[in-house]
Amino acid sequence: MPFPVDIKFVNDAEAKLGVKFPAAFVVKMTKLNGGSVNTGTDTWELYPFLDTSDRKRLARTCNDIVRETQFSRQWSGFPQDAISIGANGGGDKLVLLPDPHAPTVLLHQVFWWDHETGEVHHVADDFADL
Repeated sequence: MPFPVDIKFVNDAEAKLGVKFPAAFVVKMTKLNGGSVNTGTDTWELYPFLDTSDRKRLARTCNDIVRETQFSRQWSGFPQDAISIGANGGGDKLVLLPDPHAPTVLLHQVFWWDHETGEVHHVADDFADL
């Protein structure tokens, strides 16, 4: 069950990953840390930001964005600069990619990575569209 998260935990994840998340993604996640989004062809369970404020929140958020991104980067064909923000339960990942002109800033567009082909597909122009 998703619940709000303090912005300090978003900032912690940004520092660990060396990126800045898009505003629409941060707004949604601070209100509901996790949950799901539907892209029309698939439903994606979002990874939360690690919340260490109490034991209950820590237990609910231990599969956080930082951990899941590090794990995903071990998969063959996963883009090494992608940030994994969710999964569809079938091996594919919902990802954010860095701006080619500013690699520490993530693009507003949302993509999905196909674990079978290694291809990255456009899903939405902005996270707010999901």
